Amino acid sequence: MKYDEFIKHVQTIAQLDSKQAAKQATSATLETLKERIVGDEASQLAAQLPKELGQYLHGREGENGGTFGVNEFLTRVGQKAGVDTDTATTHVKAVFAVLKNAVSPGEFDDVRVNLSDDYQGLLPTP
Repeated sequence: MKYDEFIKHVQTIAQLDSKQAAKQATSATLETLKERIVGDEASQLAAQLPKELGQYLHGREGENGGTFGVNEFLTRVGQKAGVDTDTATTHVKAVFAVLKNAVSPGEFDDVRVNLSDDYQGLLPTP
């Protein structure tokens, strides 16, 4: 999937008013995902995405993932995007839905395994 297509899908699913808002939602979600999952897994995910998206997942190679739960994840996304937690939830769900279609099923399953059970409400159903 190309970068512009990814952003357009996020904008549509999250019902955002602008491409810029979709870019912000995407970058905030991917940067926070990088903080949460194992660094090498983030790099593998980045390898399946356009470089404009992959850049948000690099920088933690070889490190363990964070252990924070879904509430902290949403708080961090909200802070990065400058939105409240309810809006961040909508953004994250949209980004994860598009991400699932942008990478191989096995890669998305690897992301799912890196997240604790409390994240399941944010992830598209298998």
